[in-house]
Amino acid sequence: MGFRKKNKTIAAKTPGELDAMQAAGEIVGRTLQAVKAAAKPGVSTLELDQVAEETIRAAGAIPTFLGYHGFPGSICASVNEVIVHGIPNNETVLQSGDLVSIDCGATFDGWVGDSAWSFGIGELDEDVDKLNRATEWVLMEGLKAMRPGNRLTDVSHALEVATRKAEQLFDVHLGIVDGYGGHGIGRTMHEDPYLANEGKPGRGPMIQEGSVLAIEPMLTLGTEDSAVLEDDWTVVTLDGSFAAHWEHTVAATAGGPRILTPRQE
Repeated sequence: MGFRKKNKTIAAKTPGELDAMQAAGEIVGRTLQAVKAAAKPGVSTLELDQVAEETIRAAGAIPTFLGYHGFPGSICASVNEVIVHGIPNNETVLQSGDLVSIDCGATFDGWVGDSAWSFGIGELDEDVDKLNRATEWVLMEGLKAMRPGNRLTDVSHALEVATRKAEQLFDVHLGIVDGYGGHGIGRTMHEDPYLANEGKPGRGPMIQEGSVLAIEPMLTLGTEDSAVLEDDWTVVTLDGSFAAHWEHTVAATAGGPRILTPRQE
């Protein structure tokens, strides 16, 4: 029955459903902006979480992350060596030079938007700044493969190729975090398929017009290996190197990739 897999496609949303998803995504974009504006030295990640929840609810949406498999926050706030899934708390107080990754989801009219970005508190060390700019560039390059007729791993491969090119462009060593990646998204946050951030092209289900993926490269200044802390959520680099995480929810359309989580930067 293996031949059937070749015909498998990633579920498609209608144009109206994509508009509805973008409405959720725009709330996420505004929330990320509000969190970044509040992120200053001396501010805790729990305070950022409160800003996020208030912004999401004020827009008539629901924080998707809050309570998701028991997660206690409206955002993931991951600082420095934390790659993803950092739990907002009072003890993590931002300092100048920190690299903060904020991942946020909002559910609006039954549709989910999911996006993440990383930014510095004050001035970043040069190598950390290179890491962060490179990760954003990799996301924007990689999502160009989100086109009807491509296969799932064409996006994975594009992200991997972009990462290696970014090492040259930004003059920085980049580790691609192993075992974490993007995913399908729609009425729930995590839908099939899983999207690896590296791999060979031409494999997996077909991308069709209206297919949507959350694309999210996670790169480090060192290792590809990570560990989960005792809280069962927080993922850290095994060598303590800094990590950056950028994510957009992206639809494949006849006119090219459509970012459903736009934000003014």
